Amino acid sequence: MPEFKEFKNSDTLVAVLAAQVAELLRAGIKARGQASLVVSGGSTPVPFFTALSGLALAWQQVVITLADERWVEPGEADSNEHLVRRYLLQNRAAAARFVGLKTGAVTAVQGEKECADRLALVPTPFDVLILGMGNDGHTASLFPQATRLSEAMKMNSGKLCLAITPPTAPHERMTLTLPALLNSRRIILHLAGPGKRAVYGRALANGMVAKMPIRAVLRQTIVPVTVFWCP
Repeated sequence: MPEFKEFKNSDTLVAVLAAQVAELLRAGIKARGQASLVVSGGSTPVPFFTALSGLALAWQQVVITLADERWVEPGEADSNEHLVRRYLLQNRAAAARFVGLKTGAVTAVQGEKECADRLALVPTPFDVLILGMGNDGHTASLFPQATRLSEAMKMNSGKLCLAITPPTAPHERMTLTLPALLNSRRIILHLAGPGKRAVYGRALANGMVAKMPIRAVLRQTIVPVTVFWCP
């Protein structure tokens, strides 16, 4: 079972989460001379990004990338890269190296090889992977009923990333595959609100992984998972 940490409010959660991630990055730098951080988009991580960006560590030795990306230009509001550049790559964290998933290719499918080549330069196992979870049980861009979901979940595919189109959410996506996501030293699932607590409860229950892909992360025994939640 994942470790579940409940906090009374977002401010408390964010402070503890930022401090823990910074410590994991410092440990990676001390042990290996560099560290890697994989983050997710959405509104939930914004306060965490802001808090983390101001903490003291050797940011020039940190590589940051994304768990997934919408296939839109990095300057657009829907871009996860845009979010990270606006809120995380600021203050002290501006010295970190960022590896984006969006290439110049017209479609995500056409951009797969270049994206994989970029990701191959990010130190692995990732020191920290921060994931979110949708109300449908998706994480990264591993959406239920997406046409390439089974391919993205294959542990022996050898692929770091895969183009995928959600059945309902807008935009073609590039997502890290399940084996790439699990090539991490620590996974943190950052959730907020009673709705997400209920979805998390359903994800822990019996049921098919394909119905709620977050189950693949919660049920695996390769990487320790900690859930950070506040109401």
